[in-house]
Amino acid sequence: MTKTHAVQLTEFGEPDVMRLVSADLPGPASGHVQLKQTAIGFNYIDVYQRSGKYLLPTPTGLGHEAAGVITALGDGVADLQVGDRVIYMNAGIGAYATHRNVAAERVVKLPAGIDDETAVAIFFKAMTAQYLLTKTYVVGPDDIVLVHAAAGGVGQILSGWAKALGATVIGTAGSPEKCAIARDAGCDIAIDYSQPEWVSQVVAATDGSKASVVYDSVGQHTFLGSLDCARPFGHVVVFGAASGPIAPFDVELLNKKGCLYLTRPSVFPHNADLATFRANAAMVFDAYRQGTVRAHIGARFPLAEVAQAHTTAQNRATTGAIVIVP
Repeated sequence: MTKTHAVQLTEFGEPDVMRLVSADLPGPASGHVQLKQTAIGFNYIDVYQRSGKYLLPTPTGLGHEAAGVITALGDGVADLQVGDRVIYMNAGIGAYATHRNVAAERVVKLPAGIDDETAVAIFFKAMTAQYLLTKTYVVGPDDIVLVHAAAGGVGQILSGWAKALGATVIGTAGSPEKCAIARDAGCDIAIDYSQPEWVSQVVAATDGSKASVVYDSVGQHTFLGSLDCARPFGHVVVFGAASGPIAPFDVELLNKKGCLYLTRPSVFPHNADLATFRANAAMVFDAYRQGTVRAHIGARFPLAEVAQAHTTAQNRATTGAIVIVP
């Protein structure tokens, strides 16, 4: 029987509530595979779940994304082999672990030419960008796109991919240094949203026409400003709340701001069935091969220091992706 070391939560709160525990891992059940994990992806949803913003039954593991090597197959698994390099991002919570059993239909093979750490730096984030740009709002050459937190892990991929689709991309970030990173990622213009006049700067950058679509993962700090940055009949897409939850508001405000469309999507329903998941993953890997999606690893932490990884992310002390090494 394999021994695994995994993060476990028995309560919610600050990063120090995470505990690394050791346990025996049985062989994979029918339709499942066992993985020796080689790289774990950090995503901001992990913070929401650890802190209790998104409540989970306890005790619980944490994490959604990891890459690894298949070490055992359950009955009925026909299209995978021991030794295959694979990645997952929607196999259920529990990716913060050295070894794990997951459903075979929730993993995809990693193509040659992408190493495991690079894979977890882009996969969940690029799968998010993929549906935001092609499903939630179909971005094209005539669009002006506003991306908040454009220097972050999702923000950099979202900005670069939107630019590759021909859009004019305006990014916001929290400092001049991060604005420079946003421009390097693909933003035509980058604006410091820690400054009080950031909304007027966005509007001026569009010559008053405003953005076709606003992608807002910041939440409380930017939401009302996002409404002011969207053109009439424009789309405001809230897909996170890194600065805190958005306060309740009267939906009549959307009418007053220009008959705006507001949505709060998630990556998981967009990848709920096997065929769609694999097709979306193939699109992400193609985008990586073409250079549309680039990996930006901002920090690496061993699994034993996962609390520091969360603290670093919450303090916005890094740019790009955080990779956790089992």
